[in-house]
Amino acid sequence: MLARLRDYTFIAAGAVLQALAMDLFLVPGRLAAGGVSGAAQIVNRYTGWPIGLMIILANLPLLILGWRFLGGRRFMARTVAAVVLYAALLDFLAYVVPDGLTADPVLNSLYGGVIGGLGMGLVFRGQGTSGGTDILARLLGQWRGVPLSQSYLLTDAAIVLLAGLAFSWELALYALVALYVSGLAAELATEGSAVVRTAIIVTSRPRHIADIILRDLLRGVTMWEGTGMYSGEPRQILYCAVSRAEVSQLKAIIHEADPAAFVVIGQAHEALGEGFKPLAP
Repeated sequence: MLARLRDYTFIAAGAVLQALAMDLFLVPGRLAAGGVSGAAQIVNRYTGWPIGLMIILANLPLLILGWRFLGGRRFMARTVAAVVLYAALLDFLAYVVPDGLTADPVLNSLYGGVIGGLGMGLVFRGQGTSGGTDILARLLGQWRGVPLSQSYLLTDAAIVLLAGLAFSWELALYALVALYVSGLAAELATEGSAVVRTAIIVTSRPRHIADIILRDLLRGVTMWEGTGMYSGEPRQILYCAVSRAEVSQLKAIIHEADPAAFVVIGQAHEALGEGFKPLAP
């Protein structure tokens, strides 16, 4: 119960920060820095429709597909909470907060990126996602084998390209700055500065844990046999690599499947291959 309350507190705080970043800096500065939110900004530019409402409508089919094909009922429930709260706050705060604090695109990109990234990181720590491209990237990885890093790059690049056509190419370049800063801030808020995490799991239920990781995280798992030197008993050891946004969910999966498991989570300088950067010279 306390863990669930903590997760939803992180999600609520993250949603508030993301909404403030949009209403104070990104929307007034016309900086569409990727994702469904960026696409909603572009549509709002021509129609005037509420950005938060469009975010919910755009996420509905993705959430349904994610629930159907990605599994993870608890994870999806947190994602729904994060998306709905963020979208509702976005439209509500637009009538409360000032219409932008500065006209300087540099300040808008930096502050919008940092505050929005911190909010995204807190949502990750609550074992949720901001929906949209996060779900789409996972679906592309499952259906077409597209690595997550390439999926994010393609979707965000497409949004920034459309932003250049809708607003200006100069503002699109500032949007790229906001996108980069947001990623750094989210990384720091979630698990520190390293991009890739590795996990060594010593457990008595290796098949059960591996099946959940394969199903919910779409990450490969390797198992080998070991021996506990104190007990002399055989032990099964799992090894996997995950992104910094998936560490909290990985720990929750292991805790539920085998609370007595021994886990070591480290960091890797780089991960190459399926699900990460392509293995290229």
